[in-house]
Amino acid sequence: MTHYKELGLVNSRELFQKAMKGGYAIPAFNFNNLEQLQAIIGACVETKSPVILQVSSGARKYANQSLLKHLAHGAVDYAKELGYAIPIVLHLDHGDTFELCKSCIEFGFSSVMIDGSHHSYENNVALTKQVVAYAHEHDVTVEGELGVLAGIEDEVSSEVSHYTKPEEVEDFVKKTGVDSLAISIGTSHGANKFKPDQCTRSEDGVLIPPPLRFDILTEVEKRIPGFPIVLHGASSVPIELVKIINANGGKLKDAVGIPEEQLRMASASAVCKINIDSDGRLAMTAAIRKTLTDNPGEFDPRKYLAPARDQLKALYSHKIINVLGSADKA
Repeated sequence: MTHYKELGLVNSRELFQKAMKGGYAIPAFNFNNLEQLQAIIGACVETKSPVILQVSSGARKYANQSLLKHLAHGAVDYAKELGYAIPIVLHLDHGDTFELCKSCIEFGFSSVMIDGSHHSYENNVALTKQVVAYAHEHDVTVEGELGVLAGIEDEVSSEVSHYTKPEEVEDFVKKTGVDSLAISIGTSHGANKFKPDQCTRSEDGVLIPPPLRFDILTEVEKRIPGFPIVLHGASSVPIELVKIINANGGKLKDAVGIPEEQLRMASASAVCKINIDSDGRLAMTAAIRKTLTDNPGEFDPRKYLAPARDQLKALYSHKIINVLGSADKA
């Protein structure tokens, strides 16, 4: 077993307390490869932001669990090399079994999510409690989930969303002992978060999604005051990136995300962790497609992955400074 402290990582407990007091959210950026990791650490060091490196079950299989452990350790050293030792959490995103969470903890993860939202309430409580008991033995923090997000991202999918029931949160937190709670207030996974008939259109044809359910968030905060809340599926799906992708051979129809001003409002509340994945995928895909369109004879992966890395870094710096408010909080 490798304990996360051996890798120079931290868990999320202290970071979340500081975020709630400071009125900002910690960025939780998903990664699968070296270029994504370089972009994330580069952006966070330059902005002096703490960061949660997120790995889904699919990303873990793609990158290999042994390599991920060393990548996380390398990220800590890379941040120091760039000039600022930011706090770094390695987090399992949407773990769905006790065995997966246990394995991640043993491979050096400092935080895990156990998503039992697809089970009955009672089974969700039992599964989450089991993971918490094991994780806390190793000082690993645990995120649970109440409510279901619609959309598809990696191995997580649901055709419909189910809003979190505020009347359940106090009982869930008390019975499970979780350190943070992901809730459903209208965010959604993937780049096509809403169907066109759920949105209105601006004068220039841009789809405008329905607003987030801040009434549910407010009620949850009343029932579990001072408790860390997490938002999943919080990419904004920038229209300019979608246009670049489609202009260079892509086919992203009716892609729509969460307006950034709503995410900024959420990050000033008890929401202290906001997950962003799809926006990063869009940024890299847009840069790669444009580079290969402009240079069709190019076959050196470094020549199209480097611009993608730069685009991703710029996007994440923007999110940190203008959306999450976590700049200079490391």
